[in-house]
Amino acid sequence: MKKHLTVFYILLSLLGIIAAIGIFILGFTALKKAQSTQEHVEQTLEQAEAQKESLQAQEKQMKKVQRTEEQKQIAAEAAKKAAEEKAKGEAAADDEDTSNKPSVFNSSGSTGENVNTASNGHVVCIDPGHQGEWVDMSATEPNGPGSSVPKAKCSTGTSGSYTGLNEYQLNLDVSLKLQQILIDRGYQVVMTRTDNDAAISNAERALFASDNGAEIMVRVHANGDDSHTASGALTMSPSSGNPYVADLYDESNRLSQCIVDSYCAATGFNNRGIIYTDDMTGINWSKIPVTIVEMGFMTHETDDRQMADPAFQETMAAGIADGIDAYFGLAQ
Repeated sequence: MKKHLTVFYILLSLLGIIAAIGIFILGFTALKKAQSTQEHVEQTLEQAEAQKESLQAQEKQMKKVQRTEEQKQIAAEAAKKAAEEKAKGEAAADDEDTSNKPSVFNSSGSTGENVNTASNGHVVCIDPGHQGEWVDMSATEPNGPGSSVPKAKCSTGTSGSYTGLNEYQLNLDVSLKLQQILIDRGYQVVMTRTDNDAAISNAERALFASDNGAEIMVRVHANGDDSHTASGALTMSPSSGNPYVADLYDESNRLSQCIVDSYCAATGFNNRGIIYTDDMTGINWSKIPVTIVEMGFMTHETDDRQMADPAFQETMAAGIADGIDAYFGLAQ
């Protein structure tokens, strides 16, 4: 009897061992399956995130293309209107037989792309700051004539912290509107660029303005600040001690004051006055009175959202034009 009980306990122990092994195997299999499922889920999430990023990139590119097309359309409309105005002016001149004065552009070697018929006798150069980020302008040029200080030929600027609008696009949007307003007011207008693909350095822009007969150069920019609280508009002018263009101080200062006052009166932006600077290549190479208009802070929510509004951009452009009128003594 005792022998039988011993055999029974042995068999029972074996069954317990076998059961434990079976449970271990089942648990191990379940664990591997869970790990495999988790890896699959993670892989699926990664694929979804990659697809999301791809869609966002495509959407951004589509918006960029759309903006470019819109600007080309605006430029084309402006050119068409300028051509119509020119034709009217030439017809009127033929009737009166008084048009014997050559265009300032004929003697400068210009191709004529920036020529617009003028009735008030003044020529203005508008320089929309920066260019598209895909245009490599990282090479350097002297900070001024004869300078040994190298500066990057140009940069791509900042962007709206709240709207995402690139500064180079904002500058072009406002500049094209300003161009048309000035044409309507009887100015000849020279544009350093009419799209975001132009590869033209700051020094080249300054020389382009004088080479094409402009009397003043208005450089259109927007500002940025780390604090996100700075707001308002300002202009930048060479100081009276500028080593390159000190002789332009008086007129550049007057131009800067006229524009910042008129612009802020039109837009309601805080008037931050004039900043005097001697390290801006586009100023140091200028041969004519020059100013930089910092239209507002793209890092400030109110400034950023207002400047991105196409309707408000018309107000901004009109404010700059009013300042130009004031400089030439043509203000109403």
